[in-house]
Amino acid sequence: MSALSDPTPVPVLCAVRGPAEAGVATTLAADPGTVVVRRCADVAELLAASAAGLGAVAVVSSDLTGLDRSAVAALHEAGVRVVVLHDDTAHEEQRVRALGPDRLLALTTALADGATLAGTVRDALRDPARPETGAMPRLDEAPVVRRAGSVVAVWGPTGAPGRSTVAVNLAAELAGAGRRTGRRRGGTAEPGVEVLLADADTYGGVVAQLLGMLDESVGLASASRAAAQGVLDAVTLARLSPYVLARLRVLTGITRPARWVELPSSSLDVVWEKAREIADVTVVDCGFSLEHDELLTYDTRAPQRNAATLSALGAADVVVVVGGADPVGIQRLVRALGDLDDAGVLAPRVVVVNRVRGRASGSRPAQAVSDVLARYAGVDAPVLLPDDPAACDRAVLEGRVIAECAPSSSVRSALTALTGRVRELLPARQAPDGSGLGDPVRREALERAH
Repeated sequence: MSALSDPTPVPVLCAVRGPAEAGVATTLAADPGTVVVRRCADVAELLAASAAGLGAVAVVSSDLTGLDRSAVAALHEAGVRVVVLHDDTAHEEQRVRALGPDRLLALTTALADGATLAGTVRDALRDPARPETGAMPRLDEAPVVRRAGSVVAVWGPTGAPGRSTVAVNLAAELAGAGRRTGRRRGGTAEPGVEVLLADADTYGGVVAQLLGMLDESVGLASASRAAAQGVLDAVTLARLSPYVLARLRVLTGITRPARWVELPSSSLDVVWEKAREIADVTVVDCGFSLEHDELLTYDTRAPQRNAATLSALGAADVVVVVGGADPVGIQRLVRALGDLDDAGVLAPRVVVVNRVRGRASGSRPAQAVSDVLARYAGVDAPVLLPDDPAACDRAVLEGRVIAECAPSSSVRSALTALTGRVRELLPARQAPDGSGLGDPVRREALERAH
């Protein structure tokens, strides 16, 4: 039976700020289809009431202190639909829409027409379809070209297998670092694409240091805060992620591990959506742990230390799994692939084994590593990165990518092969006019064919 035909009134939690609170509560109490079960003074009281199961719909004002995407997500997790009353301006409506409520209603309309307010509350319970997340319009900035990009998550088990090194250099290769016209394929250079590199490692992010950047400004945390308030758009994200190479932007990570609470998944989900708009490919350097921290606490709303990693893996179109070539690293890699399955990560994977060398894997290291992964993990044709300390050490010392400081090295050749594998798995993209572009490899093949 639908909420409209059900004679039981809809229990409402009312959290409206200022003089309008009395009018809204009185209007809802007067309607036979709704009943106000709690008038909440702030977000904390609202969340406590929703967790106790007191209401089915929350009516909140857009200026309520602490109302952000995390609060709306917590209400949804408690089974409470959210109706937000906002100032009657297009700018404020767009901002509030980005928080993810079920219904929006102008505050002036709610106060002037009680039937519309009560009907909106009942509609939210009957049909929880939420409005699309929108970007707040920016009139003072040049427009950013809208794209339909992909997300590549670079992940691997504990033990420093080289996730960040792979992520940084994969992003640089996708952007075309070190390529010159006429080098390959009959005089036609492989095209680079717009790439955004994001550091989402909450345990020890080093992307800024690997690229010789100052890390005083935390780009990802700033983007997360903007997303939480509903004000993150493509222009803002582009401003927070400066270019370090042609076609390569960087969104730096947190400067200290203790700041992991600044990266909630409810905000990062929006960051990845907006990243698709400004970059053809977003490469995310992830932390190692997939543990759901809230399962270890009595407080189910406790922040998750691994929310950034879980969010990136959930948004990824391709997952690059990096492991070490020594016996301990291989064992961790095999178990980690099972952990990905348990975590429900379904995106296509590219398995990378880093620092392949005879001293750690035997006289025929490449064959030995491939055989072990095929036997124990069912992995065919992993990408093997040779141990090349001279090239890697020079890149770290100079704060540059390997394509810049060691373009002819063996590890750079293997990274180029990895880039090709990733490009083949990227989904087809759409041009801003809606026409299909296809992924870069397929597009280049079509161009050569013609």
